[in-house]
Amino acid sequence: MSRTASSLLALAVISMIAFACQAFSSDQGQDPWTAKQLMPPAELARQINEGNGAEFHVFNIGPSGAIKGSLEIGEGRDPANIAKLQAALNKLPKDANVVVYCGCCPFKNCPNVRPAMKLLNDMQFTNGKLLDLGENLKVDWIDKGYPMAD
Repeated sequence: MSRTASSLLALAVISMIAFACQAFSSDQGQDPWTAKQLMPPAELARQINEGNGAEFHVFNIGPSGAIKGSLEIGEGRDPANIAKLQAALNKLPKDANVVVYCGCCPFKNCPNVRPAMKLLNDMQFTNGKLLDLGENLKVDWIDKGYPMAD
């Protein structure tokens, strides 16, 4: 094989690998929630403080502390915990106010929020929300004095 043919073949292989990597990363980078599905922490805290917390079904799908009134499910990256979340969600109407949160780390690094939000969407909950703890539970909730479980 000539040097030019070898170079062209190498370039073609590199191009195919780069294309495949780009396609994989764009598939992986798609978050299973919309901006509309992000619930501001101040909004949930206000609802809890005003006594409306019972209108919300709040699920802790991470290793962080428990928000007042939340049900601890366990880390969402574990399929057994996603099954546990599904069992809890099966008891609710599809229009229930459901909020999931983790708070272990920024969303871009969190292994727990994506499986939980995918489940909410797959189960077609119309009021499914992800608590917008963009940094973590401590910074976005605890440090602001929002209600934690006793």
